[in-house]
Amino acid sequence: MGTAATPGFDTEALRRGIEGQAATLLSLYADDAELRVVDRNTQPSHPRVLHGRDEISELLEDVYSRDMTHKLENCVVQGDSMAFSESCVYADGVRVLAESMASLRDGKIVEQTMIQAWDE
Repeated sequence: MGTAATPGFDTEALRRGIEGQAATLLSLYADDAELRVVDRNTQPSHPRVLHGRDEISELLEDVYSRDMTHKLENCVVQGDSMAFSESCVYADGVRVLAESMASLRDGKIVEQTMIQAWDE
């Protein structure tokens, strides 16, 4: 895992958040953050777009209520940009891989695009 090049962004908090502390993860988003999700169901021409921490919180509550584990695989922060990889495994063995690219402002995520794929 990389270290933050932008003062104030906490990559360790990102790890803790992804690996099970949804409230910690949510705290890394700016109030006006935008999250775009691209996957099999929400393809690039029509991604799922969440606006603000309230909508992002609903997604995180849903994801973290599931019987699965999450692991931050890698994180690179350079200036006001960040990329990270996350792997997940459901209790039944189904695997998910998510790759994210994000823009930062004042140490918070303001724009993120996440591309995810899972076993079918």
